[in-house]
Amino acid sequence: MSAIAPVTVEVGLGERGYDILIGPGLLSGAGQEISRRLPGRRAAVVTDENVAAAQLGTLKAGLKTSGIQPAVITLPAGEKTKSFAHLEEVVDGVLAAKLERGDIVIALGGGVIGDLAGFAAGIVRRGMNFVQIPTSLLAQVDSSVGGKTGINSPRGKNLIGVFHQPKLVLADTGVLDTLPIREFRAGYAELAKYGLIDRPAFFAWLEANWQDVFAGGPARAEAIAEACRAKADVVARDEFETGDRALLNLGHTFGHALEAATHYDGARLVHGEGVAIGMALAHRFSARLNLASPDDAGRVEAHLRAVGLPWRMADIPGELPDAEALLSYIAQDKKVSRGALTFILTRGVGQAFIARDVPASEVLGFLAENHPG
Repeated sequence: MSAIAPVTVEVGLGERGYDILIGPGLLSGAGQEISRRLPGRRAAVVTDENVAAAQLGTLKAGLKTSGIQPAVITLPAGEKTKSFAHLEEVVDGVLAAKLERGDIVIALGGGVIGDLAGFAAGIVRRGMNFVQIPTSLLAQVDSSVGGKTGINSPRGKNLIGVFHQPKLVLADTGVLDTLPIREFRAGYAELAKYGLIDRPAFFAWLEANWQDVFAGGPARAEAIAEACRAKADVVARDEFETGDRALLNLGHTFGHALEAATHYDGARLVHGEGVAIGMALAHRFSARLNLASPDDAGRVEAHLRAVGLPWRMADIPGELPDAEALLSYIAQDKKVSRGALTFILTRGVGQAFIARDVPASEVLGFLAENHPG
């Protein structure tokens, strides 16, 4: 049986441009692909305990056949790993391996590992080469592309970090077969996001084909490639998020606040679930402000429900802080500019826009209306 050729999506950033390869079997061939593009380099692999158990052996074998004997840094799994303590652990591991500036930091894992390893690569020796091998759907369609790296603060999510573009992204669709269904669903929220931003035909396609995406095969690779194209287009236009790259944060302002409110407890809420609830809230808030039809909000909620994602604050286990406390988390979010609240709102499915100077009183009233308490 002949191998299926991967789909290539280019991120057009001139000298800092790179390819995203999407398809099955890329993990075992990673060494060959990396050594072809970055010959003669040494490498460190940053991963977590769960991914290491399932995928590290395959990656190491492929790297060794290409003459790369990697130093391996294995961290605990979970959002709480995105911390100063674990950043220091990665930095120290890279330096202890005596890697030089031209060598490579490889992130093997989901969004947490990609963000953390990318941040370390961006600051060690003032910037090392970086390769993303995302092993979750969320990371393959979102966090591995675009160069945003960072860690969390107790005051909010992703508040400390740098822009540091990878040299290559290898999205092996086969590794997604081992993902727990909850993680796959969480990644699917980011897939749906691209349709809701400005690709209404893609959202309609997902409504019709989501079961095939979950099942794997060509539909899954097609959906991932379309999401990567959407993100690559935005990143090429606005690498440092000074303009419309902020549209990629649809659902994230509400979602990040809910993550912070649950203290990043993955048993209660994982990132993609926060984004799903956040997207539903953004559409519902847009309807409250008479920007969009309530029918659009209902359509988004219905799709999230159909795939098994949470879509309202009441779907989060346990108690949430009150509306005033949630508003304070929103005000701390990095999408605030000079104290004014900025949201990604919508005029309908596939019609997202950046809304600046959103009145805090409107947000507070909306949060109080939708609070499960």
